[in-house]
Amino acid sequence: MPASAPIGISDQQICEALSPFAITPSQGQLGKIREYLLLLLRWNQSISLTSITDPTEIVGRHFGESMYALKFLPVENCRLVDIGTGAGFPGLPLKIVSPSMRVILIESNKKKCAFLSEVTRALGLADVEIWPQRFEQIRPETVAANIVTSRAVGDFKQILRWSANALARRGHLMLWVGAEDATRIASDARWTWQPAVRIPDSQRRFILIGRPIEDIPVR
Repeated sequence: MPASAPIGISDQQICEALSPFAITPSQGQLGKIREYLLLLLRWNQSISLTSITDPTEIVGRHFGESMYALKFLPVENCRLVDIGTGAGFPGLPLKIVSPSMRVILIESNKKKCAFLSEVTRALGLADVEIWPQRFEQIRPETVAANIVTSRAVGDFKQILRWSANALARRGHLMLWVGAEDATRIASDARWTWQPAVRIPDSQRRFILIGRPIEDIPVR
């Protein structure tokens, strides 16, 4: 899509918004981000996808914070399952910058699923599945994910329990959480946790990564 597309942001501004997250998108990735952003702003007029309406802030808050995860876990050729993906974050931005991933987006809201289908089609993203249901309704042992992600979704106790059974051996759970949640979740001794990493341009938002200790059941 040309830079003159009416979304109020240039390719240079997209790159600048992503720079705090150490993301330098290719020209092809810029095109996908721009198309995604255009669809997000259009659909957001009729269904609630994001409370942020400024395009530059959307790129930083949603795309940058999602893509930042690439610094901490290898995702190439992995099977990634995104719980409560909403408008597709973090699963679809991660897919844009690492196209070899196989991505499953779990979202119970049917209208949001329709949006996700449109984004996937418009961006030409292969190996993306959209599961229109709550994660609790899915038998976790059938999932076998290398990475489970969840951003801005509550009920962490249930997420931990489900993910412990949904992850393949030596798989990881990656959470985007506030400071208090990061501290509370990291105290769960049934998991091995990496130190929480503060997200750039924020004071109280963190990425927390862990994997279950295999000889301790998570119930």
